[in-house]
Amino acid sequence: MSLEILDPTHEGDSGSFALASRLSALDGATVGIISNGKKNTIPFFNAFEDELRTKFGVAEVVRTVKSNYSAPADAHLVEEAENWDAVIAGIGD
Repeated sequence: MSLEILDPTHEGDSGSFALASRLSALDGATVGIISNGKKNTIPFFNAFEDELRTKFGVAEVVRTVKSNYSAPADAHLVEEAENWDAVIAGIGD
């Protein structure tokens, strides 16, 4: 029996990647949540949205669902996310 270990790191030059700038605060921000759409995300994101609004002063929470739970976010969701101050990608089972 043999064991193959895979290296998950990016194969190309990562020098062109830059980290997104961080928000100084969430107060008054618009936060988008992109869910994979599985049923257990609903109660979790309900509670999470409540925390964002009450504890961190988030003004608006935009909740969206990908069309395919195992694929990257749809192009129109990525485009819509450009209007948000922060984005959270969430999964659930």
